[in-house]
Amino acid sequence: QVQFVESGGGLVQPGGSLRLSCAASGRTFSDDPMNWFRQAPGKEREFVATISWSGSVTYYATSVKGRFTISRDNAKNTVYLQMNGLKPEDTAVYYCNAKVSSPPYDYWGQGTQVTVSS
Repeated sequence: QVQFVESGGGLVQPGGSLRLSCAASGRTFSDDPMNWFRQAPGKEREFVATISWSGSVTYYATSVKGRFTISRDNAKNTVYLQMNGLKPEDTAVYYCNAKVSSPPYDYWGQGTQVTVSS
């Protein structure tokens, strides 16, 4: 069974840093772009970052650009999100995601809570 195991979330003070990890099992995602989304309380789920299969191309939401870095290690079947300069508005449940084309399917992690508060 395909599973994404996420870790690294928690409580951090404003200006602090966290590194989220999402380790996939059950199949390899080395051929697929991978993404991070987040959902804040009372808000719709929103895009955070994406990374191409090779890691050569990344793209970020404007709200996190310059503060967050997405990366991946295909040998470990894992995607990361390094979050620096965290703000209270970054508080959300963070989800890793892979969109597979053959067959079409949208895989999601279970989510990990990030809380930024003093």
